[in-house]
Amino acid sequence: MKQLPRSFYLATDVVDLARELLGKVILTEVDGLRTSAIITETEAYAGETDKASHAFGGRRTARTEVMYAQGGTAYVYLCYGIHHLFNVVTNQRDVPHAVLVRAAAPLEGISVMHDRLGRGPGRLLKGPGVVSKALGIRTALSGSDLINGPIRILDADNKIDLRHVRSGPRIGVDYAGADALLPYRSLIDPDLLK
Repeated sequence: MKQLPRSFYLATDVVDLARELLGKVILTEVDGLRTSAIITETEAYAGETDKASHAFGGRRTARTEVMYAQGGTAYVYLCYGIHHLFNVVTNQRDVPHAVLVRAAAPLEGISVMHDRLGRGPGRLLKGPGVVSKALGIRTALSGSDLINGPIRILDADNKIDLRHVRSGPRIGVDYAGADALLPYRSLIDPDLLK
C-alpha cells in the first residue's frame, strides 16, 4: 500500500473524488494503537453552492474553517453531540469541498475496534459515527494532515469496477431541498474487495 499524494486530494470534482475514495484504506495511529479499514461508502459535499454542506453560502465558523484548508486535511465534527464524523477535505485552499466517509470494511486492529465499540466490528463498519469510533477518530483530530498525520489514506490497489458502484442521494440532509436529491452518495458491496 502506498500513501496517496497531495495531488489526489486537490481534484476539483468532489463527486468524482468521493467515488475514487472507494476501495482506499483509512489507516489511523491514535493513542499508540493502529487500525485500518477499506472505504466502502462516501458522500460528497460541494461547498458554498451545496445546501447540504456546512459551508453553504460561504459560511465560515470555528467548526467549518477547516473545510477551507488545502485538500488532504481531516474535517471531523460532532453530530448530535455524540458522533464524531470524519470527512476528507478536497480541492484547493478556500474551496470548501469535503467527502464524508459513511462505511468501511475492517482490516487491522480488530481487537482495538472491539474495545472502542464495545462489540466486534463485524464485516462492515456501517454509519459514519461507527467508522470514526472504531478507528479512534475524534474532533481533536480535525485539521490534521492526511499525508503525515495520525489519519492517513492509502492506495491498496483495490481497483473498483465502476459498474459495481451505486450512487444515490445523501442520507439525513432533507433540509437541503432539491440538493438532498443529488446523487452524491457512492457505495460498493464490501464483498467485491475480497
